[in-house]
Amino acid sequence: MSSVPTPEFQRELTKLLPNLRAFARSLTRSADQADDLVQEALVKAWRNWQQFAPDSNIKAWMFTILRNAHLSERRKRKNEVQDVEGEFAAQLGVKPEQPGHMDLLDFQSAFAQLLPEHREALVLIGAEGFSYEEAALMCGCAVGTMKSRVNRARTKLAQIMGIDSAAEIGSDGASVFVRATG
Repeated sequence: MSSVPTPEFQRELTKLLPNLRAFARSLTRSADQADDLVQEALVKAWRNWQQFAPDSNIKAWMFTILRNAHLSERRKRKNEVQDVEGEFAAQLGVKPEQPGHMDLLDFQSAFAQLLPEHREALVLIGAEGFSYEEAALMCGCAVGTMKSRVNRARTKLAQIMGIDSAAEIGSDGASVFVRATG
C-alpha cells in the first residue's frame, strides 16, 4: 500500500474541512486554535490513512481524531498559564544558590569559634527546639544559665559575622539555623 493517501481519500477529507472547522471552533471557541486543531487532525489522518476502513464513515473517523486531539491538548495545557507578555514568568525566579552557600560557610566558621557550652545551648534551643527548661535539665544547669549561654552565643555570633545586632539572629537562635540551613 502507498504511503500517500488515495485521491478519493484526499477528496473526502477536503469535503469535510468546513465541518471540521465548525466542530473545532465549537470545541476551542477560537478561530486560530480551531484552525490549528483541524490541521493537527488532518496531519494525523494523513499519516494514518491506511487505518481507515474504506467502507466506514470518514466523517465520524475524522471527528473522533479531531476530538481526541483536542482532549489531548487540553490535558497538556491544564496546568499552563497564559503569559503572553511574560508577566508571570518575570515573577518566577530562583535565588542564586551561591550566596546561601556562602552564608552557610560563614555561619559554620563563626559557630565553630563559639565556646562548646554556647554551641550546645544554641543547638538545643535554636536547632532542636527544646525549651530553656528542657535544655537546662539536659545540661545539668539552671534555666538562667541556659538563657545566658544562648544570649552570649547570639551576641558572639553577631560579632563574628558582622551583624549589627544579636536580635537579627533571633530571640532563641533559631533563625540562624534556618538561614544557615534553609
